[in-house]
Amino acid sequence: MPAPARRLLTLALVAVSLVLLPVTSAAAASSCLFPPVRARIVVPFQQPACLWCPGNRGVDYGTPAGTTVRAAGAGTVSFAGPVAGAVWVTVAHAGAMLTSYGPLRALAVRRGAVVVAGDLLGYSAGSLHFGVRVDGRYVDPGPLLGESVHLVPRLVPLGGRIAPPTERRCPAGGARPAVR
Repeated sequence: MPAPARRLLTLALVAVSLVLLPVTSAAAASSCLFPPVRARIVVPFQQPACLWCPGNRGVDYGTPAGTTVRAAGAGTVSFAGPVAGAVWVTVAHAGAMLTSYGPLRALAVRRGAVVVAGDLLGYSAGSLHFGVRVDGRYVDPGPLLGESVHLVPRLVPLGGRIAPPTERRCPAGGARPAVR
């Protein structure tokens, strides 16, 4: 192989390895997201060995088709539509974080919509994949996911149903108010 081609290949390999380094940005460390569905994780995050290698760049929830999918945090819908025949939604959050949800059977949002944690994004087409990217790199969503904890029940007006108030308990132990 000629020297210029070898240098180009070396630079490409260095660039790929930098992309795959673990993310420790402040955005990832300080974020606390809601799980997008109420279901069990059936396939955990599996870091791929290289950019094109097999792995699971998120977590997969065992959801039946038609399960309500909600925004994990506040942000703006940056993509909502089909990718290779499957429907996906991507939400851009503060701190260069993106969350992706799919495949979906039906959409409830459009590109440009502003969402808060708990807003309806759509309905699953079956098992739901939830991915998180920070600064363009896939990260394990597990450490970022808090849990919804129901607080004191409240009366519901006639003819309507209001979800009980909840708070979000973050993995670091702190609690943040929820809008769900």
